[in-house]
Amino acid sequence: MPEGKKLVIVESPAKSKSIAKYLGDDFIVDASAGHIRDLPQPSELPTDMKKGPFSRFAVNPDDGFAPYYVISDSKKKKVTELKRALKDASELYLATDADREGEAIAWHLLQVLKPKVPVYRMTFTEITNEGITRALQNVRQIDDDLVDAQETRRILDRLYGYEISPVLWRKVGKGLSAGRVQSVATRLVVERERERMAFIPAGYWDLSGSFATAAGEEFTAKLNAVDGARVATGADFNDRGELKSTRSKTEVSVLDREAAEALAEGLTKAEFTVDSVEDKPYSRRPQPPFITSTLQQEASRRLRFSSRATMQVAQRLYENGYITYMRTDSVTLSNEAITAARRQITELYGADHVPASPRLYSKKSETAQEAHEAIRPSGDHFRTPGQVAKELSKDEFKLYELIWKRTVASQMEDAKGFTASVRLSASVSGGPKAGTTATFGASGTVITFPGFLAAYEEIRESTSEDDEAKAGKADKRLPKIETGESLIGRDVQAKGHETTPPARYTEATIVAELEKREIGRPSTYAPTISTIMDRGYVTKRGSALIPSWTAFSVIRLLEEHFGKYVNYDFTARMEEDLDQIARGELQREAWLQGFYFGAEDGVDGLKHVVENLGEIDARAINSIEIAPGVNLRVGRYGPYLERPNPDGVVNAEGELEPQRANLPQDLAPDELTVAKAEELFEQAQYSGRVLGTDPETGREIVAKDGRYGPYVTELIEEMTEAQLEEHMKSLPTEYYKNGKPKPKKKPAKEKPRTGSLLSDMTLETVTLEQALRLLSLPRVVGADADGEEITAQNGRFGPYLKKGSDSRSLETEEQMFTITLDEAKAIYAQPKQRGRRAAVPPLAEFGADPTSEKQVVVKDGRFGPYVTDGETNVTVPRSVSLETLTKEHAYSLLAEKRAAGPKKPGAPKRAAKSTAKKAPAKKPAAKKAPAKKTTAKTGS
Repeated sequence: MPEGKKLVIVESPAKSKSIAKYLGDDFIVDASAGHIRDLPQPSELPTDMKKGPFSRFAVNPDDGFAPYYVISDSKKKKVTELKRALKDASELYLATDADREGEAIAWHLLQVLKPKVPVYRMTFTEITNEGITRALQNVRQIDDDLVDAQETRRILDRLYGYEISPVLWRKVGKGLSAGRVQSVATRLVVERERERMAFIPAGYWDLSGSFATAAGEEFTAKLNAVDGARVATGADFNDRGELKSTRSKTEVSVLDREAAEALAEGLTKAEFTVDSVEDKPYSRRPQPPFITSTLQQEASRRLRFSSRATMQVAQRLYENGYITYMRTDSVTLSNEAITAARRQITELYGADHVPASPRLYSKKSETAQEAHEAIRPSGDHFRTPGQVAKELSKDEFKLYELIWKRTVASQMEDAKGFTASVRLSASVSGGPKAGTTATFGASGTVITFPGFLAAYEEIRESTSEDDEAKAGKADKRLPKIETGESLIGRDVQAKGHETTPPARYTEATIVAELEKREIGRPSTYAPTISTIMDRGYVTKRGSALIPSWTAFSVIRLLEEHFGKYVNYDFTARMEEDLDQIARGELQREAWLQGFYFGAEDGVDGLKHVVENLGEIDARAINSIEIAPGVNLRVGRYGPYLERPNPDGVVNAEGELEPQRANLPQDLAPDELTVAKAEELFEQAQYSGRVLGTDPETGREIVAKDGRYGPYVTELIEEMTEAQLEEHMKSLPTEYYKNGKPKPKKKPAKEKPRTGSLLSDMTLETVTLEQALRLLSLPRVVGADADGEEITAQNGRFGPYLKKGSDSRSLETEEQMFTITLDEAKAIYAQPKQRGRRAAVPPLAEFGADPTSEKQVVVKDGRFGPYVTDGETNVTVPRSVSLETLTKEHAYSLLAEKRAAGPKKPGAPKRAAKSTAKKAPAKKPAAKKAPAKKTTAKTGS
């Protein structure tokens, strides 16, 4: 390194390359590649420390919770390189991220490198010329309070995990873990599944129909009331399937099938009269710009990104200078960002979309602390998605576009329009309900000025049929009608409904729930979700998070014996305490003393709780009653069902062996009903059924019930002791160089062939012939032109072909046995479909649009059916079924969508490449940052 150069250290190589572009020749930028040291595992401690005060946690609770840090083997070379670079440097700039984690990394670098030159803490939230210039002008010293907060969190998590996890190992299973945030997140998922398991559905009926004016204009409406009593909807029932106590039966009418069909029949030829028509102004404000949690939620809904994937892509966008720092819980935008957004709105959407004064958003909570600005496009002049499209990968572009749209929309005018509501009624003319007055209602919101909707509209997840009905009111235009007008009722139909259990959490909704409860911080959401999935506590089905039975056992143990530590409010208070430490309002050591050893007010600490657990009944913890006498057990090899068996075999203890049945791995807890349990017990009766003997090998073939489903296998007899002894004697003796004989190796056990039953087979009916056919898999189909073997196999997700690492799905199970080499080659000749569906015919066709003259069809999209003419797309309102959608309505929807879209003044000019000079380093008057005082020991 040339003498006199200034050394800048960041976390990642990608970040170092990006900021180097904006610094002058006086600077050298290097990367630490994350943390250079951390708390070691107790097994990694030096031998002389494995029996001392640091032996359990690599932290000494009796000496102010002093941590023992070590430089990992993988970082020793990097530390040497940094020390060498620092040797010739004139100044050191620690430019790690502007949050607690980044502050801690900077402090560790300071402690290890021990610089003898001036040291400055340099922070920025965007990697642009403007951002780096401002950072150099505002350098500071390391914030010891932020470092204390991060170190406290790290020690807290070590104490929590290392004290509670061993209890889980002993009472539930090896390899499990407890964590301050992960255990609470798992509890949320388990509690939601418990609600679903206890849920009792309620049935109710209503009516809907089409109504036409004298001019022939049609709209749909639903039955609202019968003789003045409001018709019940799903929201009127509780989770036990009963009408809520707050609903009076005289005020709410619950229709059954008979009553609903009688009303529908009696209204077939009835004359309806409009009772009331109301128009109310509608206005909707834009959402604030993204913070970490809302970015993860929206990327999950719109882009189907996991929280982990969202943060990985956002990290790349930040490090390469496209967006501001992505771990933040502040919704504030800088003045430069607001100016950039308002300028771009004027250019792209017109001056009428810019509000008279900038929109200012306040922090969502008083504890917002991770960074100083919302997530937005970087720079004082935003680049449009079109301007960066060729520079980004597919996923990077999608996320950048989402962030750009949300940021720009946050500074746009409100969307405006009106909400129209109409009520109409008729008297039932005949049948058992003759004389009954039926009142129908319809409403819809029409947007007359799109405002921010021209750039962005947030997607919200529907959790019930009622939510979908509300969503369907948007963009629904009612015909012009007046009070007293007569309408013609058409196709009045009775429709049955059933209440649905609470929706499972998705990654988006659990992040929202954690944020609402103020549990965790921006940097913890994605790692928490990844952890509970990696530990096997939660799996995904589609986007839904489903808890495992192991998670039920873990949460039950924690609730019964560590209730405080999985309490939502307690966990949120810990986050607030860490924030107070970061602000210098609480002392690190005193807080840890209270948490671990207990507080002065008599509240027990974690150490006392663990030492006084008493006896924990592992069998009870791992048991869940499914029905009287039927229990689910979480065992060493997975969950299984168990019940008394009067006809069972007596075991060595003189007790009857219970009847057991395996659970399919893909069976969700709420799907394990009493009927399903009986079905599994029935299937288990045939487990072990002998099908016959394989004529080729002479081995017995049996059908069994396993944790992955029913299968067939061959029984391979093990050698007797005499046979094994004879075999060992027959082996030649080998010798070491010193003349001593080498021990002889026992023969490896032969692995039996197995094959999962096909979808049309059962343990009771599978035959020997079918079993031998299954055991013949995988079948070699042949070799392609390059000589690579193609096989047909049966996998967890169905039948498929395999050639090297390239797999292709087969359409039927029978193809595994019949597909020819030519047919297999034809499949491999087609482009591989990566998660895309094959082209499907349209749901409906309506001919040529009168405006665009293009063919109008209805297609099935990600968010439901939509109408398109190939240029304009518009979602079919949820209140409109495909059966009732007419071509006139479809043409009208397209026309409204075209009219609502803004007329862009022209394509924005591509921003010219910056010719700004390198940002000069401002020489601050700050003194060298002193090393933080600590009693902690360190290892090299």
